[in-house]
Amino acid sequence: MFDWLDYLMQLLVTNVFGLSMQSRTGASVHFFFYDTIKIIILLGVMIFAISYIRSYFPPERTKRILTRFSGITGNIMASLLGSVTPFCSCSSVPLFIGFVEAGIPLGVTFSFLITSPIVNEAAFAILIGSFGVKIAAIYIVAGTILGVLGGLVIGKMKMEDQIEEYVKQIKMGETEIQELTTQDRIAFAKGQVVDIVKRVWLYILIGVGIGAFIHGYAPAELLAKYAGPQNPFAVIVAVILGVPLYSNALGTIPIAEALINKGVGFGTAMAFMMATTALSLPEMIILRKVIKPRLIASFVVVTSIGIIIIGYLFNFLV
Repeated sequence: MFDWLDYLMQLLVTNVFGLSMQSRTGASVHFFFYDTIKIIILLGVMIFAISYIRSYFPPERTKRILTRFSGITGNIMASLLGSVTPFCSCSSVPLFIGFVEAGIPLGVTFSFLITSPIVNEAAFAILIGSFGVKIAAIYIVAGTILGVLGGLVIGKMKMEDQIEEYVKQIKMGETEIQELTTQDRIAFAKGQVVDIVKRVWLYILIGVGIGAFIHGYAPAELLAKYAGPQNPFAVIVAVILGVPLYSNALGTIPIAEALINKGVGFGTAMAFMMATTALSLPEMIILRKVIKPRLIASFVVVTSIGIIIIGYLFNFLV
């Protein structure tokens, strides 16, 4: 898909910067410019397309849809809606309050909160460019299933008493859903492209920069030895390392790509990426405003176990 871009970046490295593609610096520079431009192109296309679809699912409509379903059907719907209505950690508190106020079961709410940061149009776009459609599709399915199963387990724990009392007493009321025309939806999609790129460009540059350094300078033999598929503990270590960090999928995918190119297990890199995006420390701090520590701990443990299983599955399949 991007052979033309790869060729142009090779010309840039060799003819403009005067570097050899076989040198570590040349390889790193090529990786940085190639991945940055590729990601921006994919972001623009995918964010526009899926934002147009997302214009049909504002938060109020999402809440109303979820109130119609119960049991595992509710978890599945929540996870599917989470995949097309991504919310950052800063949105998690008002969203959580709205779901509780609407009477949506706790497990269904967590199915949404697990899937939403992991699966989104931007991550899908970059995954296609980095690993191809098949791997991107597997990642999306795995993230959605993780949300369904994680929410089911949390729901079975019956931890409604772990919601802060003031949350249960809040009455947010109904918000009128504004009907949009086709032109409104196009304008919304364009605005989302600009808004998301503005918010994530720094993450992209940092992630691609780290990935470029790993691509050019990290010792492949060492990484393959300690983080390759042959190390039975690599996935667990990757999840433990990923939880305290804060980033989103856009910043971690280029790092995962570089690690995989160096021999790190595919599932290990994916587990690191999922843990970083779904279980970031700032999100846990924000969620503490509405839920108690025991529920936060259960959320982290259940989601971590699910990510570890997915990581080992990826290592086995890929």
